Amino acid sequence: MEPNGKSKKRKSYKPILSGTKEWPVVQLSKNRKLFIEKVVNEAFNKIVKANQRKNQLREELETTLYTEQLRIRKNPWKVDPKDEKRFWNNIKNELVDLVGSENTRKKEEELLRKILVRYTEEIAGNFRKSRYRFAREIIKFGFSRLLNATRVKRFGALFRNEYTLNDKIQIVGKTKQIRKLAKIGTVVMVPTHFSNLDSILIGWIIHVLGLPAFIYGAGLNLFNIKILAYFMNSLGAYKVDRRKKNSIYLESLKTYSNLAIQEGTHSLFFPGGTRSRSGQIESSLKLGLLGTAMEAQREIFINHPNKDGKKIFIVPVTINYNFVLEAPILINEYLVSKGQERYYVESDAYSSSYNMIKFMIKFFTKGSDISVSIGKSMDLLGNYVDNKGRSIDKQGRFIDTRDYFISNGIINADKQREAEYTRRLSEIIVKEYHRINRVFASHLVAFVAFQIWRKRFDKLDLYDFLRLPEEDLFIEYEEFSTVFNKAKNLVMALKKEKKLNIAAHMKNPVEDLIKMGIENVGMYHSRRPLLMNKQKQIITKDLNTLYYYHNRMHGYDLEKHL
Repeated sequence: MEPNGKSKKRKSYKPILSGTKEWPVVQLSKNRKLFIEKVVNEAFNKIVKANQRKNQLREELETTLYTEQLRIRKNPWKVDPKDEKRFWNNIKNELVDLVGSENTRKKEEELLRKILVRYTEEIAGNFRKSRYRFAREIIKFGFSRLLNATRVKRFGALFRNEYTLNDKIQIVGKTKQIRKLAKIGTVVMVPTHFSNLDSILIGWIIHVLGLPAFIYGAGLNLFNIKILAYFMNSLGAYKVDRRKKNSIYLESLKTYSNLAIQEGTHSLFFPGGTRSRSGQIESSLKLGLLGTAMEAQREIFINHPNKDGKKIFIVPVTINYNFVLEAPILINEYLVSKGQERYYVESDAYSSSYNMIKFMIKFFTKGSDISVSIGKSMDLLGNYVDNKGRSIDKQGRFIDTRDYFISNGIINADKQREAEYTRRLSEIIVKEYHRINRVFASHLVAFVAFQIWRKRFDKLDLYDFLRLPEEDLFIEYEEFSTVFNKAKNLVMALKKEKKLNIAAHMKNPVEDLIKMGIENVGMYHSRRPLLMNKQKQIITKDLNTLYYYHNRMHGYDLEKHL
């Protein structure tokens, strides 16, 4: 049911492929051992070629060893292999044995290969059809039962199926296009990233749209949480360890992504790199994994000169929640990173399977809707494509992007040039995020309340402002309603200009929207970021978390007009 109370039948999609045997991810997992070997060989050749100077490879190995020993000592995780210390101690001993020796290049290359094998084995996904089907059914069954219980307020509803995830999760945008393009090319989905639930949610969305399973990069830290680890292993995840910054690891990761895309495996990664700490839609993307799609497209064009190689399509996706479980923790991490010693950060309270299960139950019994917006597909140069995969430039002309990679028979493998293409693509993706973002009432009430208070205390810097006592923070309903109505009109004007999108309920009367927004914003948190007291004043119990939800509307310049 839509938030405005109108019933709307959700569209169901048939699978675009008749059976799972045809899925690219199945083929990849079937040949997992050979694929890992291919990744290792490719990464090995790149690193060796880049380290031709005398002792350069040795220095690279020593740097890797140093950073890994530092990681093990200062930032260990439960998910780390038990033999971490032993492995790196052995690498250290073998490097020490090389000191003072001549003609050590062969031994250095052996050590490099040993490290690459370890990294690639860790990164590689282990997709299994049977586990995928089981995980998919568990998600569908468990969440649907919780939804039924909350909708009809009876425990018996847990055992009926009157409502489904389709009633909870609104999928909007270019759904037909992504299905068509997945049949003729390779899709790389790039969603916004707000919550640890995003990976499971997007996995379910891919299934609902009738698409084959995607591989996707998931933070290794999430595998600390056993329930998430099970689902992610089952849904096609490969592991990304953001603690590892050394060039050997990064080359392993990029080569894995590059070759998987070349194999025609649909892929997903969060180009923001990690969950948005501030609550803002990502404004700056990590270019590493995005660049692997660029490299993969070049290699496909090179290897298929007769234009029979698959084209790669980039599909931006925005995820909208009324509340995010981790919001208080994330905003504190953001503030401490910006304010350094001026701010204090709390510990992560949701890093166990028990707390994650508890959250998922609360989340799906709160009646709070989720929206997933599928953006227009584009090529690697940021041009929109039509349903046949043809690239269209700004003048509306069909163009062949192959010409940008290969011209007059010459391969344009210019790293600087491709880096510029990737940077430009990232900027276009960010614009698309903002354009397809769906504004909820909860986003707007948080934005309006925070702005009213911020302008009331505009002489304070942000950190002093966030320390204000709660008794100083109240807004009379009439004032709030007036400013909210103005903000709503600004949003509607932006919607008309196609600079953002809105949830269906945003057409409701202002009073209904304010009530709905306040009820939904941060509804899970024990200290509510926004509520209305008996005197009909708008108040807050957690200004920091309100700041997080306010930031969802960042990037539209609404504050200049309020």
